[in-house]
Amino acid sequence: MKELLYLEIPTADTKGVLRWVQDDFQPKISDKKLTPEGIRLEVGQSTTAEPAITDQLPNELSIFIWSVQRTTYLKVFRWGDTPFPGEKEILQQLTGKIRNHFPHQYPEPPAIDLCQKSIFEALAPYYPLTVKYFQQMPKGEYDLQRVYWWEQRWREGVRNPQQPKQVIFYNSQPPVSNSQGVYDLIYIGGALGAIHAAVMAQIGYKVLLIERLAFGRMNREWNISRAEIQSLINLGLFTAEEVESIIAREYKDGFNKFFDGNNPQHLRSPILSTPTVLNIALDSEKLLQLCGQKLQAAGGEIWDEMEFIRADIDSQQVAVTVKNIPSQTEKITSGRVLVDAMGTASPIAWQLNGSRAFDSVCPTVGAVIDGGFEPGVWDSQYGDVLNSHGDISRGRQLIWELFPGGGEELTVYLFHYHQINPQNPGSLLEMYEDFFTILPEYRRCNLDKLVWKKPTFGYIPGHFSANGRDRTVAFDRLVTIGDAASLQSPLVFTGFGSLVRNLERLTTLLNTALKHDLLSFAHLNQIRAFQSNIAVTWMFSKGMMVPTGKFLPPQRVNAMLNNFFGLLVDEPSEITDNFIKDKFTWSTFNRLALKAAWNNPALLVWIWEMAGTQDMLRWSRNYVNFTSHAAVSVLLNGWFSQFLKRIQPWLEPRNPGLWLRLLAIDYAVRVDKPS
Repeated sequence: MKELLYLEIPTADTKGVLRWVQDDFQPKISDKKLTPEGIRLEVGQSTTAEPAITDQLPNELSIFIWSVQRTTYLKVFRWGDTPFPGEKEILQQLTGKIRNHFPHQYPEPPAIDLCQKSIFEALAPYYPLTVKYFQQMPKGEYDLQRVYWWEQRWREGVRNPQQPKQVIFYNSQPPVSNSQGVYDLIYIGGALGAIHAAVMAQIGYKVLLIERLAFGRMNREWNISRAEIQSLINLGLFTAEEVESIIAREYKDGFNKFFDGNNPQHLRSPILSTPTVLNIALDSEKLLQLCGQKLQAAGGEIWDEMEFIRADIDSQQVAVTVKNIPSQTEKITSGRVLVDAMGTASPIAWQLNGSRAFDSVCPTVGAVIDGGFEPGVWDSQYGDVLNSHGDISRGRQLIWELFPGGGEELTVYLFHYHQINPQNPGSLLEMYEDFFTILPEYRRCNLDKLVWKKPTFGYIPGHFSANGRDRTVAFDRLVTIGDAASLQSPLVFTGFGSLVRNLERLTTLLNTALKHDLLSFAHLNQIRAFQSNIAVTWMFSKGMMVPTGKFLPPQRVNAMLNNFFGLLVDEPSEITDNFIKDKFTWSTFNRLALKAAWNNPALLVWIWEMAGTQDMLRWSRNYVNFTSHAAVSVLLNGWFSQFLKRIQPWLEPRNPGLWLRLLAIDYAVRVDKPS
């Protein structure tokens, strides 16, 4: 028996596909017999002839259909040893007709009016499971409104990138503040912004933090490693005891495994163990509350339930207009610098970068589940860092993450890497319907027995910078951080992990700029966390994205992932750890890339098919930059940092602009080095 064809059919209507194959598909050169899961094609023969008795397998084709991941799949097998008559033509006919009849579809969320009905009533006809299980969450109605709002905001930004809404204005006569006091720093965004704001307040700056939600409420949990969270202690934000108090769980090991049931043997891999990657589950709301306390104790202020409206900038200050959501009254305040930490929905980031605000995105959904799994389903001493349980699903390679929390809590995420496309921006609501449908496939469970604590969701952006100047992260008196600056890893880290790992860098550079009043675009645009090694691994992300409207072999992405992660299984643990934490060197990258290509010579062709010629050329420029950066790092290694320490007392007061530039270079050289 030989497999001849494997197709992903991008529809959840498996019964409809089965009916079409059994009723409408009429191959020209064979007899068709129905089976419970498909059809059998036999060579046409007389109905009166007796079947011959033979030891050989029958010369027929078997077509069967099944469903997993809310998607339909089809395979064709040949039973005999010799080609079936007209075999090639039948396979081409089947593929062409089924593609035409079941094309890719990208459903739009319905337009709703919450004055007429609740969010539950409005969305129930379209996303029944999503509505059902959000209704079981403590603040489900509010959170589902947030999901809908975020998707609408994201779609609007993707589809109108050339004309983003203007929210930053350069004004010689900015509006007059109607609040007391002028701040050194005004942060918009109370998640990642709270961490950075608390550090800067403790340094001695007067800080205001503005948050759209009630402060401390999170729609995502945070995981990190112990070595990385040490930076919060090193900077003096938390004591060691306080860090321990916000750790909800420290698990023994994390697993990385991708479905390989349809991969050839050389593109299968064992489980990759990563015990020091994302193995610390934090109580995110407790962390934010602690940051808020630190901020206020240092003289800072927090305005929550305030929506950012606009910022007016002149040579002396930035005036920020916000609206109180409950009262709908506007308020204006002013400061020396505005820090945008609003994440992917940031209108500031869209205005600064226009059509190149982001190059990719990970639509991510999930939930914190506080028990209800049967014993033995999961050991809470372990996590799933990256896992897939099926092949490409409706044009996406779905990937799971699972992290144990405090007590019986498990935080489960479902996401996929996605090319930003106006026709197909990526849907949180569709992903949630997938999540609630296929969670029992991933981990045995009865959804009705689970205790739903809260949802976790968001759009995690990616910007593939060619160099440290490729993305605009600043304006006069304005700088962006976190997801708004596309500060994320191409593999597993979101803005939180990247921000924490680069917190010292961002804090020191911003402190230097404020201390010397270096607040123009030219100076603030140096306050970034660009890494040349991340710029080359974005091609790894490309290998997990299915281009909009394109059909790939369903097993393609899993084959690429297993190819690469299989190499990491054979590497020392420190190499794996450094690679996933974006600390790998030029030599490590090249060695692993060559091994991956040797193991699978088709790899470059596959990537070219998915990325296209333009992005391959872009990546080539990134690689040249990575190589030159590595050469500079070798030249400066060991002496440049010490040299800067010696000349700082003389250079900084005389030429602070040059000092800031040299300091930014020093951090850029040091950040990629392995731990």
